[in-house]
Amino acid sequence: MLIEILYPELCNLFGDTGNMRYLRCCLPEAEFAETSLNEEPRFVGEVPDLIYMGPMTERAQERVIERLSPYRERIAELIDSGCVFLFTGNAMEVLGEGIDTGEGFVEGLGILKMRARRDMKNRHNSLFLGKFGEMDIVGFHSRFSTAESEEPGFASVLRGSGINRSAKTEGVHKNNFFGTNLLGPILVINPDFTQYLLRLMGSEARIAFEETARAAFEARLKEFKDERRHLD
Repeated sequence: MLIEILYPELCNLFGDTGNMRYLRCCLPEAEFAETSLNEEPRFVGEVPDLIYMGPMTERAQERVIERLSPYRERIAELIDSGCVFLFTGNAMEVLGEGIDTGEGFVEGLGILKMRARRDMKNRHNSLFLGKFGEMDIVGFHSRFSTAESEEPGFASVLRGSGINRSAKTEGVHKNNFFGTNLLGPILVINPDFTQYLLRLMGSEARIAFEETARAAFEARLKEFKDERRHLD
């Protein structure tokens, strides 16, 4: 099993490297390929079981767009064919049509029908409670950007904010591509979703530290459902 981690030297904010550290515990026999900025991605000649990219600075987004531009058609092909992707934080924005910076427009890869808008004077921090199918999803937002998207959402909003403050969905779910602004790290704090992702990747493994992970999730879920707890 091959998991490709794109540009970990840049895409490593908010402790979201914990997603892959946790997945290594779940899949100790898998190969985790860390592709640096100056390397050709493994996905060019292979089909990884998962392609992961985490959150980055706004300046880094422009470098990542530049590096991924030669592989635009290959990424689109992989998404269309059902390859599993997980992009967290602002990573999915690089696949969109572009980013309005307030001072100009940065062209994205144009794979996803979405546009982001930055407001560097206002960071949005909040908690999130939603549903992916019948599955409860919890997480955290910490971002300078919002987006408008024509793509299907990842999670419906129960409490907190979606892809923008008026949206009823959070993130993007296209085939087996999962793009989400949710931090946490999302795989550590959402055991049901992590188990679902493992199955989607073709693994029969159980999540690591399952009893502890589920107990922590239930405690957080109870807190986030409590109407006395303000999420925004």
